[in-house]
Amino acid sequence: MFKDTVFTLLWKASDIIEAFVCYRTNDDQLFENLTKVARRPDRRVQRTQQLLRGALLSLIQEKGFEALSVQDIIDRANVGRATFYAHFDNKEDLLVSGFDDLRASLKERQREALARRSGLDERVLGFSYEIFAHANDHRDVFLAMAGKRSHAAVQQLLFKILLELVRDDLKATVSRNPASSIPVEALAQFVTGALFGLLMWWLNEKMRLSVEEVNTLFRQLVIPVLKTRDTAS
Repeated sequence: MFKDTVFTLLWKASDIIEAFVCYRTNDDQLFENLTKVARRPDRRVQRTQQLLRGALLSLIQEKGFEALSVQDIIDRANVGRATFYAHFDNKEDLLVSGFDDLRASLKERQREALARRSGLDERVLGFSYEIFAHANDHRDVFLAMAGKRSHAAVQQLLFKILLELVRDDLKATVSRNPASSIPVEALAQFVTGALFGLLMWWLNEKMRLSVEEVNTLFRQLVIPVLKTRDTAS
Protein backbone atom coordinates (compact mmCIF):
# COMPACT_ATOMS: atom_id res chain seq x y z
CA MET A 1 0.00 0.00 0.00
CA PHE A 2 2.80 2.40 1.00
CA LYS A 3 4.80 1.50 -2.12
CA ASP A 4 1.78 2.09 -4.36
CA THR A 5 1.21 5.51 -2.81
CA VAL A 6 4.86 6.51 -3.21
CA PHE A 7 4.87 5.31 -6.82
CA THR A 8 1.73 7.33 -7.61
CA LEU A 9 3.23 10.48 -6.07
CA LEU A 10 6.48 10.04 -7.99
CA TRP A 11 4.57 9.48 -11.24
CA LYS A 12 2.54 12.66 -10.74
CA ALA A 13 5.68 14.58 -9.81
CA SER A 14 7.45 13.46 -12.96
CA ASP A 15 4.53 14.66 -15.02
CA ILE A 16 4.74 18.11 -13.40
CA ILE A 17 8.53 18.25 -13.83
CA GLU A 18 8.11 17.45 -17.52
CA ALA A 19 5.80 20.45 -17.90
CA PHE A 20 8.21 22.82 -16.18
CA VAL A 21 11.49 21.41 -17.45
CA CYS A 22 12.06 24.41 -19.67
CA TYR A 23 11.73 27.06 -16.90
CA ARG A 24 15.34 28.17 -17.47
CA THR A 25 14.87 28.79 -21.22
CA ASN A 26 12.33 31.51 -21.92
CA ASP A 27 8.74 32.47 -21.25
CA ASP A 28 7.51 31.43 -24.70
CA GLN A 29 8.81 27.89 -24.29
CA LEU A 30 7.34 27.70 -20.80
CA PHE A 31 3.95 28.79 -22.10
CA GLU A 32 4.15 26.23 -24.90
CA ASN A 33 4.83 23.38 -22.46
CA LEU A 34 2.05 24.46 -20.13
CA THR A 35 -0.35 24.68 -23.07
CA LYS A 36 0.52 21.15 -24.19
CA VAL A 37 -0.18 19.81 -20.72
CA ALA A 38 -3.49 21.68 -20.53
CA ARG A 39 -4.57 20.36 -23.92
CA ARG A 40 -3.96 16.69 -23.19
CA PRO A 41 -7.23 14.97 -24.07
CA ASP A 42 -9.07 13.31 -21.22
CA ARG A 43 -9.79 9.80 -22.44
CA ARG A 44 -12.69 9.40 -20.07
CA VAL A 45 -14.33 12.50 -21.53
CA GLN A 46 -13.72 11.25 -25.05
CA ARG A 47 -15.19 7.82 -24.25
CA THR A 48 -18.29 9.35 -22.68
CA GLN A 49 -18.86 11.69 -25.62
CA GLN A 50 -18.38 8.87 -28.12
CA LEU A 51 -20.84 6.75 -26.14
CA LEU A 52 -23.44 9.52 -26.26
CA ARG A 53 -22.88 10.13 -29.99
CA GLY A 54 -23.26 6.41 -30.66
CA ALA A 55 -26.51 6.35 -28.72
CA LEU A 56 -27.78 9.38 -30.63
CA LEU A 57 -26.95 7.81 -33.99
CA SER A 58 -28.66 4.51 -33.23
CA LEU A 59 -31.76 6.34 -32.00
CA ILE A 60 -31.88 8.54 -35.10
CA GLN A 61 -31.84 5.38 -37.21
CA GLU A 62 -34.71 3.94 -35.18
CA LYS A 63 -37.05 6.88 -34.56
CA GLY A 64 -35.63 10.04 -36.10
CA PHE A 65 -34.06 13.03 -34.39
CA GLU A 66 -37.20 15.00 -33.59
CA ALA A 67 -38.93 12.17 -31.73
CA LEU A 68 -36.08 11.27 -29.40
CA SER A 69 -35.37 12.87 -26.02
CA VAL A 70 -32.37 13.35 -23.78
CA GLN A 71 -33.80 10.60 -21.58
CA ASP A 72 -33.79 8.22 -24.56
CA ILE A 73 -30.13 9.05 -25.19
CA ILE A 74 -28.93 8.56 -21.62
CA ASP A 75 -30.92 5.34 -21.29
CA ARG A 76 -29.31 3.97 -24.46
CA ALA A 77 -25.82 5.13 -23.44
CA ASN A 78 -26.40 3.94 -19.84
CA VAL A 79 -25.16 7.19 -18.29
CA GLY A 80 -26.74 9.58 -15.81
CA ARG A 81 -28.51 12.81 -16.68
CA ALA A 82 -25.86 14.82 -14.83
CA THR A 83 -23.17 13.16 -16.97
CA PHE A 84 -24.98 14.15 -20.16
CA TYR A 85 -25.33 17.79 -19.12
CA ALA A 86 -21.71 17.92 -18.04
CA HIS A 87 -20.81 17.49 -21.72
CA PHE A 88 -23.73 18.88 -23.74
CA ASP A 89 -26.46 21.46 -23.26
CA ASN A 90 -29.15 19.51 -25.10
CA LYS A 91 -29.63 16.95 -27.86
CA GLU A 92 -29.02 19.62 -30.52
CA ASP A 93 -25.62 20.39 -28.98
CA LEU A 94 -24.80 16.67 -29.06
CA LEU A 95 -25.85 16.51 -32.71
CA VAL A 96 -23.65 19.45 -33.68
CA SER A 97 -20.64 17.88 -31.96
CA GLY A 98 -20.99 14.85 -34.21
CA PHE A 99 -20.05 17.00 -37.20
CA ASP A 100 -17.00 18.64 -35.60
CA ASP A 101 -14.44 16.25 -37.10
CA LEU A 102 -16.00 16.53 -40.56
CA ARG A 103 -16.03 20.33 -40.39
CA ALA A 104 -12.38 20.44 -39.33
CA SER A 105 -11.35 18.06 -42.11
CA LEU A 106 -13.19 20.07 -44.76
CA LYS A 107 -11.69 23.34 -43.50
CA GLU A 108 -8.19 21.86 -43.74
CA ARG A 109 -8.76 20.75 -47.36
CA GLN A 110 -10.13 24.20 -48.13
CA ARG A 111 -7.04 25.91 -46.72
CA GLU A 112 -4.76 23.63 -48.72
CA ALA A 113 -6.61 24.35 -51.98
CA LEU A 114 -6.76 28.11 -51.45
CA ALA A 115 -3.02 28.20 -50.76
CA ARG A 116 -2.21 26.79 -54.19
CA ARG A 117 -0.73 29.08 -56.83
CA SER A 118 -3.01 27.90 -59.59
CA GLY A 119 -6.13 28.78 -61.53
CA LEU A 120 -9.72 28.96 -60.34
CA ASP A 121 -10.48 25.37 -61.37
CA GLU A 122 -8.00 23.93 -58.86
CA ARG A 123 -8.41 26.43 -56.03
CA VAL A 124 -12.16 26.86 -55.76
CA LEU A 125 -14.23 24.42 -53.69
CA GLY A 126 -11.15 22.34 -52.94
CA PHE A 127 -13.02 20.52 -50.16
CA SER A 128 -15.61 18.96 -52.48
CA TYR A 129 -13.78 15.65 -52.92
CA GLU A 130 -13.41 15.32 -49.15
CA ILE A 131 -17.14 15.57 -48.48
CA PHE A 132 -17.96 12.88 -51.06
CA ALA A 133 -15.14 10.64 -49.78
CA HIS A 134 -16.29 11.04 -46.18
CA ALA A 135 -19.89 10.24 -47.08
CA ASN A 136 -18.77 7.19 -49.06
CA ASP A 137 -16.56 5.86 -46.25
CA HIS A 138 -19.38 6.25 -43.71
CA ARG A 139 -22.37 5.66 -45.99
CA ASP A 140 -24.65 3.99 -43.43
CA VAL A 141 -23.87 6.58 -40.78
CA PHE A 142 -24.24 9.45 -43.23
CA LEU A 143 -27.57 8.20 -44.53
CA ALA A 144 -28.85 7.87 -40.98
CA MET A 145 -27.65 11.38 -40.09
CA ALA A 146 -28.54 13.26 -43.26
CA GLY A 147 -30.39 10.98 -45.67
CA LYS A 148 -34.08 10.45 -46.34
CA ARG A 149 -34.60 8.77 -42.95
CA SER A 150 -33.26 11.70 -40.96
CA HIS A 151 -35.13 14.73 -39.68
CA ALA A 152 -34.94 18.13 -41.36
CA ALA A 153 -32.92 19.50 -38.43
CA VAL A 154 -30.00 17.20 -39.29
CA GLN A 155 -30.09 18.11 -42.96
CA GLN A 156 -30.25 21.81 -42.10
CA LEU A 157 -27.16 21.45 -39.94
CA LEU A 158 -25.17 19.77 -42.72
CA PHE A 159 -26.40 22.39 -45.19
CA LYS A 160 -25.26 25.16 -42.85
CA ILE A 161 -21.78 23.63 -42.53
CA LEU A 162 -21.45 23.38 -46.30
CA LEU A 163 -22.83 26.89 -46.81
CA GLU A 164 -20.24 28.41 -44.47
CA LEU A 165 -17.46 26.64 -46.38
CA VAL A 166 -18.80 27.64 -49.78
CA ARG A 167 -19.34 31.24 -48.68
CA ASP A 168 -15.76 31.55 -47.40
CA ASP A 169 -14.47 29.87 -50.55
CA LEU A 170 -16.26 32.23 -52.90
CA LYS A 171 -15.17 35.29 -50.96
CA ALA A 172 -11.57 34.14 -51.39
CA THR A 173 -11.72 33.09 -55.04
CA VAL A 174 -14.48 34.95 -56.88
CA SER A 175 -13.71 38.58 -57.65
CA ARG A 176 -15.99 41.36 -56.49
CA ASN A 177 -17.14 42.21 -59.98
CA PRO A 178 -19.38 45.29 -59.71
CA ALA A 179 -20.70 44.63 -63.21
CA SER A 180 -22.15 41.26 -62.23
CA SER A 181 -25.85 41.13 -61.41
CA ILE A 182 -25.37 37.97 -59.30
CA PRO A 183 -24.66 38.66 -55.60
CA VAL A 184 -22.00 36.45 -54.02
CA GLU A 185 -24.44 35.31 -51.33
CA ALA A 186 -26.96 34.18 -53.96
CA LEU A 187 -24.16 32.27 -55.66
CA ALA A 188 -23.15 30.66 -52.35
CA GLN A 189 -26.71 29.48 -51.75
CA PHE A 190 -26.91 28.10 -55.30
CA VAL A 191 -23.60 26.21 -55.11
CA THR A 192 -24.41 24.80 -51.66
CA GLY A 193 -27.82 23.65 -52.87
CA ALA A 194 -26.19 21.93 -55.83
CA LEU A 195 -23.59 20.23 -53.64
CA PHE A 196 -26.10 19.12 -51.01
CA GLY A 197 -28.66 17.94 -53.56
CA LEU A 198 -26.09 15.98 -55.57
CA LEU A 199 -24.69 14.43 -52.38
CA MET A 200 -28.12 13.24 -51.22
CA TRP A 201 -29.00 11.93 -54.70
CA TRP A 202 -25.69 10.06 -54.91
CA LEU A 203 -26.08 8.47 -51.46
CA ASN A 204 -29.63 7.29 -52.14
CA GLU A 205 -29.25 6.37 -55.82
CA LYS A 206 -28.94 2.71 -56.77
CA MET A 207 -26.71 3.58 -59.72
CA ARG A 208 -23.26 3.84 -58.21
CA LEU A 209 -20.78 6.50 -59.21
CA SER A 210 -17.31 6.51 -57.67
CA VAL A 211 -16.15 9.35 -55.44
CA GLU A 212 -14.00 10.66 -58.28
CA GLU A 213 -16.90 10.51 -60.75
CA VAL A 214 -19.44 12.30 -58.58
CA ASN A 215 -16.92 14.95 -57.55
CA THR A 216 -16.01 15.54 -61.21
CA LEU A 217 -19.72 15.80 -62.03
CA PHE A 218 -20.24 18.40 -59.30
CA ARG A 219 -17.31 20.51 -60.45
CA GLN A 220 -18.40 20.30 -64.09
CA LEU A 221 -21.79 21.64 -63.07
CA VAL A 222 -20.76 24.55 -60.85
CA ILE A 223 -17.35 25.85 -61.93
CA PRO A 224 -18.59 27.16 -65.31
CA VAL A 225 -21.24 29.11 -63.40
CA LEU A 226 -18.58 30.63 -61.16
CA LYS A 227 -16.49 31.62 -64.15
CA THR A 228 -19.53 33.20 -65.83
CA ARG A 229 -20.23 35.30 -62.77
CA ASP A 230 -16.56 36.21 -62.41
CA THR A 231 -16.37 37.55 -65.97
CA ALA A 232 -19.89 38.98 -66.32
CA SER A 233 -20.11 42.46 -67.64
